[in-house]
Amino acid sequence: MQLAAFGLNHHTAPVHLREQVVFHVERMNAALKEFLDRRFAREAAILSTCNRTEVYCATERGMEVVSDATRWLADYHRVDPGVLKPHLYTLGQEHAVRHAFRVAAGLDSMVIGEPQILGQMKQAARSAEDAGAMGTYLHQLFQRSFAVAKEVRSQTAIGAQSVSMAAAAVRLSERIFPSVSNTHVLLIGAGEMIELTATHFAAQNPKSITVANRTVERAQGLASRFLGNAMRLADLSAELHRFDIVVSCTASALPILGKGLIERAIRARKRRPMFMVDLAVPRDIEPEVGRLDDVYLYTIDDLAETVREGMDARRGAVEQAEAIIETRVQGFMHWLGTRGSVPLIRRLREQAETARQVELERAVKALEQGRDPREIIEHLSQALTNKLMHNPTAALSQSSASGRDDVAALVQSLYKL
Repeated sequence: MQLAAFGLNHHTAPVHLREQVVFHVERMNAALKEFLDRRFAREAAILSTCNRTEVYCATERGMEVVSDATRWLADYHRVDPGVLKPHLYTLGQEHAVRHAFRVAAGLDSMVIGEPQILGQMKQAARSAEDAGAMGTYLHQLFQRSFAVAKEVRSQTAIGAQSVSMAAAAVRLSERIFPSVSNTHVLLIGAGEMIELTATHFAAQNPKSITVANRTVERAQGLASRFLGNAMRLADLSAELHRFDIVVSCTASALPILGKGLIERAIRARKRRPMFMVDLAVPRDIEPEVGRLDDVYLYTIDDLAETVREGMDARRGAVEQAEAIIETRVQGFMHWLGTRGSVPLIRRLREQAETARQVELERAVKALEQGRDPREIIEHLSQALTNKLMHNPTAALSQSSASGRDDVAALVQSLYKL
């Protein structure tokens, strides 16, 4: 059994392609079962976030399975394989393990050291478990990834001075508006990213914060923490013009803010500028909105440069983290090596058990015949010893002159002579 991983991320593919291969939570179970039904692998897990879509699997076919599996990825999402292929990476065994560890530790993230990815990996593991796609190999891979992430977080300063997407959004808004304190902020969605964004904008004391969500109860719960207001998504068309800053991050499969809606809002604002950030993948805001006058639209990829500004301060911590990961990769590879010996160990034990059962039955029959127990035990021990020693002694005596030293060294190692 070998581990493999393939996919694309913010390093290899732009947002317009990443959003086409997102696996939504409600379809994850069916997707995993379909992957296994195709017999690509014995085990599989899918990590799908705004920055990456990756498939981790344990397969008996090795890396040859990847070409078939990547075609499945393209077919599943109805994407031209030729368009997808240049952006895909494929990783086998040790490279797949190292990649998983780096992802969990936040070293492969757009925001180096960000903690959200660990929760997303845990969700990927739970989804695989629920779908019956998690086995021994991936269970170990994910559990050790979580342990590595915890070790990196506790032993390095990788999370210190981390510049999040939310903080980057605030920085960019300050290029449009002299002071966030004079703006009205609208946050669309009620998930973890919007909560983080609300925290950063609230620290700037805007005139108002409003949270819009399909479920107004969730919007109210989040808004109340920041002394803000809540509204239904259905009310956006009538209220959008009131807001200077709009940040959206929902799980919608289709855009919820179209060009026509924004055009009407800009007219109602009498051409006052509107700053918009789309943190969702797939995107919540139609890309054409960015071409409108007086609209400043940024996607998650546009925020990358701002996020990278804090990288220098974390470079030493990254080097420490990489060293920790490398050590844990080698430990995992050792475990994988021992797993490769399991079938041989099983056959050895089965052979020994067969010999034990044969001699035990003989001893029981002798006891039933009334023979001396001590004599029977003596015979049993001798018979077991002879059977267990037969193969190594035969290998020594029958080996050729050129190979005898190698066989002798192996026997000495096995039996610690």
